[in-house]
Parts: sequence; C-alpha cells; structure tokens
Amino acid sequence: MGTRSLIRRHFFLVAALVVLAVMVVAGGLKVLGKKPGQGAGAPAGMAQGMGGAGGMPQGKGGAGRRGAFGGPTMVSVAVVSPRAFEDTIEVLGVAKGRQSVTLTAAATQLVDKVRFSDGQRVPRGAVLVELRDTEQNAGVAQAEARAVEAKRAYERYKTLGDQGWASKAQVDQFEAAWRSAQADVTAAKARQNDRMIRAPFAGIVGLSDVAPGALVNPGAPIVTLDDTSVIRVDFQVPERYLAQLREGQPLLATADAFPGETVQGRIAKLDTRVDERTRAITARAEFPNAAGKLKPGMLMRVGVSRGKRTNPSAPESAVSVQGDGAFVYVLHTRPAAQGGASQQGPGGQGGAMVEQRPIVTGVRQQGFVEIVDGVKPGEKIVADGLNKIQPGQPVRIAQGGGARGPAATTQGARPAAVRPAA
Repeated sequence: MGTRSLIRRHFFLVAALVVLAVMVVAGGLKVLGKKPGQGAGAPAGMAQGMGGAGGMPQGKGGAGRRGAFGGPTMVSVAVVSPRAFEDTIEVLGVAKGRQSVTLTAAATQLVDKVRFSDGQRVPRGAVLVELRDTEQNAGVAQAEARAVEAKRAYERYKTLGDQGWASKAQVDQFEAAWRSAQADVTAAKARQNDRMIRAPFAGIVGLSDVAPGALVNPGAPIVTLDDTSVIRVDFQVPERYLAQLREGQPLLATADAFPGETVQGRIAKLDTRVDERTRAITARAEFPNAAGKLKPGMLMRVGVSRGKRTNPSAPESAVSVQGDGAFVYVLHTRPAAQGGASQQGPGGQGGAMVEQRPIVTGVRQQGFVEIVDGVKPGEKIVADGLNKIQPGQPVRIAQGGGARGPAATTQGARPAAVRPAA
C-alpha cells in the first residue's frame, strides 16, 4: 500500500511539471510571433491606430480629432442671418361655438317622433323632436270652440246695443268674455308648441340617445346644438398688458389636436371689467371655422402679439442646449499648411475647423432660434449633426450642403408655433 501511494504522488508531480513546461513554450512562441516594431503588450489594432487616421495627433500642431475611417467629419452649413421675431403672450382658452345650447323638454311627456340624425346640420326653426300632444290638441280645439261661441254672443249684444235694446254694460261684458276666450286659445296653442322642440338657430346637432317612446322630463338633456361656423375662445390676459390689447387685433392660435398648424383670428371683444382677484381682463377671440376642424371644448393656445424685432437667427438644429446654456459650432477655414491636400473634400471643397461658441438665445419661432449675443450675421455655423463633432475638430462641407439661410428648411426644424417671449 505504501509503494502504490508513493508512485501515485510522483505521477501527479510529473504531470504538473509537463503542463507548466507546455505553457511556457506556448507563451514564448506567441511573443516571438509578434511583428517587428510592435510592443509585446499592445494589440495590433491599437498599434496601427496610434499616429494614424482617427488616432492621436501627429506632427507639429496635430491633425485634431477626425471622423470615422480617418477623415474629417462631413457637415452641412448654415449662415447666421437677420430675421424678424415677434414677442407674444401665450395664453390658454377653451373653444366654443358662436352659439351653443343643450335642448331640453319643457314638460314631462313621451317622445313621439325624432326628426334629426346625429351630426346633421339643421336650419333655424326646424322641428327636432315631437312629444306626444294628444291632450294638448284637444285643449286647443276646446278653446277655439269657446272663442267662437263668445264671439257670436258679443256680436248679438253689440247689435242689440246699437238698436237700444241692450245696455252698454252688457255689451262690454260679452266683449270681455270673447277676448278671454281668445286668450285661452293662445294659451292652449302655447302648451301644444311645448311638445315641439325646435332648433333656435342654424347649426349642427350632436349625438343623442333619445328614441320614440322614451320619457323625457323638464331639464333633461335631449341633444346639443352648435353653430361652429365661427369658434370663440375666451381667455384672460394680465392687467399690465391691457394697453397692448384692442378690439380687432389679429391673433394666432394652435390646438394640440393639430400640431404644427396655426389658426388666424382676431379679438372680437374685451370685457368691461378687470377681475379684482386675478388682476386680469377677459378677451374674446373669434376664429373662422368654415372647414369645421375646430370643435367646441378643445383646448386652444392663443398668442397675442406684443411687437416685432429683428435679430440674428439660426436653425433650431444648429443650436445645442446644455443645462442653462446654449452654443453653436462656428466654422473657420484651415490654413493650407495645416489642412494640406488630404483635407480637400469632394468637388474641391476645402476643410475647416469648428469652434464651440456659447450664445444667448431668445424666442423660437417657425423652426429658427433668435440669437441675442454670441455670433454675428454672416458667420457660418454647423447646421446639424452636432453630436458627431467636437471643438477644434476638422470638418468637411458636404456636397450640395452649401450655406443655408433662414429661409431654407433645416432638418429638425419645427413648424410655425406661437411661443411667449423669453
């Protein structure tokens, strides 16, 4: 037993020594297999990248950061140009029709006929719902019969009075009875008309669940009626802007239901009082709605103009915002000694370098940003793709991507919108 145990221990020791020797030989072969000039601890890809395109700068002054595949990043260019900007006060309001009403019944009765369909346009005075009016029709007939009888009695006594056979007091009594009977006829017809629910103005009826045979009560809604040819929006404006408001003043409004679209209107009326609690005055705006896109109840954002000014501008896609600050990349032409022939782009366009410059922005309107300070009109800036470049990086102007002014449509620019002044 002792001999076998000793042999087993020697066997494992010899096996461990053999494995160690194999690992040493493999490591040596791997080191000897490296290319000349390449460090033992540096990967081949890293050795090729150092000093090459896309790697660390080489030579006097360096080549700066480069784009993918070793060349300058290709960018499009915009020119800082003056543009007119408008100061606006943006307020919220709820749209409603020129006239809106919820029709109800004046008495408790069963529905006899429904004479409209959901969403139908109806003229003024059109009968929408007929309630059962059997009793009212009978009341009208009874009142008319009494009126006829009273009129004949009055005519007979009037003739007798003219002949001296009846006193004037008797004639006056029968005349009063006849006129009372006429009033009863008018009252009976009014009760009959209460069973006819008519459109008080021309408009469009809404959705309704009323059907023949349903019992309606006074005050219970039957159907809505809206005149949507013109949409009204009531909104409040702080008292300090009262001097800048006037009736007939043009307005622009947007609705969340139609992003990017603006609606033109005007201030129709200003309230006669300022609210003592909010220190604001209520204004009523009117917007034409011939197409019927705007619906009563929609939330509207109304912009009230406070005046215009002209300042340098840049496309929204050319302005980058970080925290509370904003900046643009200004293009500078590289000298020939630094740029070299390798920086020439396609079509003979030379290379340039970008400078990150902080700016002070104002309002944003129609896809452009107002620049209050930081750049001057005529300077060229990177129009888009700001996430692909760094300060001091060489860039190349894309073919067909010449300088774009404010009139051009830029990538990422938003459609016209009304925003408050900064």
